[in-house]
Amino acid sequence: MSPPDFAALPAVDTGLTWNNSFAALGPAFFTRLEPRPLPAPCFVAASPGAAALLGLDAGWLQSDAALRLFSGNALPQGGDPLASVYSGHQFGIWAGQLGDGRALLLGEAQTPQGPQEIQLKGSGLTPYSRMGDGRAVLRSSIREFLCSEAMHALGIPTTRALYLCGSPEPVRREAIETAAVVTRVAPSFIRFGHFEHFAARGQFDELRQLADYVIARFYPECLDGAGFGGNPYAALLQAVSERTAALVAQWQAVGFCHGVLNTDNMSILGLTIDYGPFQFLDAFDPGHICNHSDQHGRYAFGQQPGVVYWNLYRLGQALQPLIGDPAIAMAALESFKALYPAEFIARMRAKLGLATAHEDDAPLIDAILHLLTDNAVDYPIFWRRLSHAVAGGDFEPVRDLFADRAGLDRWLLAYQEHAALDGRTLEADLMLRSNPRFVLRNHLGEQAIRAAEAGNFSEVHTLQALLEHPFDEHPGFEAHAGFPPDWAQNISISCSS
Repeated sequence: MSPPDFAALPAVDTGLTWNNSFAALGPAFFTRLEPRPLPAPCFVAASPGAAALLGLDAGWLQSDAALRLFSGNALPQGGDPLASVYSGHQFGIWAGQLGDGRALLLGEAQTPQGPQEIQLKGSGLTPYSRMGDGRAVLRSSIREFLCSEAMHALGIPTTRALYLCGSPEPVRREAIETAAVVTRVAPSFIRFGHFEHFAARGQFDELRQLADYVIARFYPECLDGAGFGGNPYAALLQAVSERTAALVAQWQAVGFCHGVLNTDNMSILGLTIDYGPFQFLDAFDPGHICNHSDQHGRYAFGQQPGVVYWNLYRLGQALQPLIGDPAIAMAALESFKALYPAEFIARMRAKLGLATAHEDDAPLIDAILHLLTDNAVDYPIFWRRLSHAVAGGDFEPVRDLFADRAGLDRWLLAYQEHAALDGRTLEADLMLRSNPRFVLRNHLGEQAIRAAEAGNFSEVHTLQALLEHPFDEHPGFEAHAGFPPDWAQNISISCSS
């Protein structure tokens, strides 16, 4: 690929100050290039919350200048567009060099919340596109836009979605679809795979440079290597393990299936990243596979904690040349095994309205999860109904969800007795703040997508408004919090999503 002519695209003044620290790492880490313009772009949606994060006027997002910039038809003044290179394991197999095959980092903006990278996804071919076309489709872009902002509203660490635009440009997936670009925001888009890339190639100077950059910018508490004899890289591995343990505990508590937990889809900052074949559970099923490309169930819902640890182990292998003693690296990874169950129980305790811990909380949690599984109970609806039952005293709507009512009644009795231990009481307000009424179920996303593909974006905007406040009741929108229709079982989500 010949060097880009950055004068070919006009510049847009966003009012942001740009720093572009990742670009300072040097050409081993990326290729500079400009986006491929999106023909006849149209505005689909924007996030006021993400705009506020950047210090942007939400009204400006409705402008022609914003549309030109976020469709790849212009560049930001002061930006430094580039695609980064990384490698990774995909479905447990070493895939070699990967990279930003359809993403382009516009640059790093200085914001009231600190530096934030702004990235276009679907902006065209890069040197790392392999057999791809560098584009994203409207279907998958709507899902990513909505889920990014929904996860943020749920309090789950995530990349953000600032802007979504579409185009009539045809894109081939399983069928011909139309193109779209989603603008993503995060303090960094560095992945486990970035470290794997340089370790696998024996480029240990670059590996150290990358690790030093991440520590200095995002993990300064690791600089002195406390707890590891002054080894900052072991301290980094432990810190990443701990952030990631807390993240996957939140996924499991809310019933979120990522769908494709390859090492190149793991954020070094412990963020949820790369929304593809994700799903929020309908009926509770630990064996649920949301990605029809996952033929062996590697990324089934109940497998996620183990897979995430496996990915952290691969990160530890990549950092091994810097850490030195393998025993030190293994010690750094141990924090995941200790922290994940503690974080998960804490999240589930809040869902049950138990504000304080008791040593017998875990068996109570295990018992209800087994009942939910055996009765194929709708996961979000159960927790919301239980919250209202505790608040109002009527448990019949909860009992109606179970074929095994006697089993549920035994659990409810144990639940109430357990809550009274040490003088505790159930806190309904805590439950209502922990159990969302609205999540981005597959059928809701599918309905919004079908309307959008016909040129009607109103359902995207409705879902966006509901998901920005998922714990509120939103009278008049009961159907969006109801049971999925029968046809939802036939929705097929793949890696191309």
